[in-house]
Amino acid sequence: MRFFTVPRLLQQGLPGFTWRGPAQDQVIYLTFDDGPIPDITDFVLQALASCQAKATFFCVGDNLRKHPDIASRVALGGHRLGNHTFNHVKGWQTSVPDYLHNIALCEEALQPFVAAGKPKLFRPPHGRMRRDQFRQLKAHYQVVMWEVLTYDFDARLPGPLCLEKAIRHTRAGSIVVFHDSLKASGNLQYVLPRYLAHFASLGYRFETL
Repeated sequence: MRFFTVPRLLQQGLPGFTWRGPAQDQVIYLTFDDGPIPDITDFVLQALASCQAKATFFCVGDNLRKHPDIASRVALGGHRLGNHTFNHVKGWQTSVPDYLHNIALCEEALQPFVAAGKPKLFRPPHGRMRRDQFRQLKAHYQVVMWEVLTYDFDARLPGPLCLEKAIRHTRAGSIVVFHDSLKASGNLQYVLPRYLAHFASLGYRFETL
């Protein structure tokens, strides 16, 4: 079963996480997980630029290490970069010391691409982490979850249905998750330009967190 939105009761039951962006009229907060990688991240940057949209990229540290030139293009485009661990590790299956170390490795890789003075952003891979991990991180990071998950990574979900669900569940202030990954590339390339065009035509803006 796919849950395109996070129920409000669950959001209220997990305080301390960021589920929605600042309450502004007609603003959507797009996020992209798992990059940067060749071709796919560049496609995202081109699509965003066509609508003068800004977004937040939660980057895997190993991809930052492999593709610093792409990360530089993300930063130069006025987008924001956040931490998604170095190896996309699963919090539920990782000890607290190992989890924190993996995040620290990603933070080191992020440093050339993040503006000084802004709060550090972290998103746990798969949206899963243990309470003891969160307690260690909350003093140092804004832990960002989401309100809308597009399921662009699900190859069983046809592009038109992925688009329809993403549009239906998005509202002003929504944090929306896409993925700049090979796994998501089919749906992403169909959905993202149409999604941007739809909301831009309604007067929405796309901003960083």
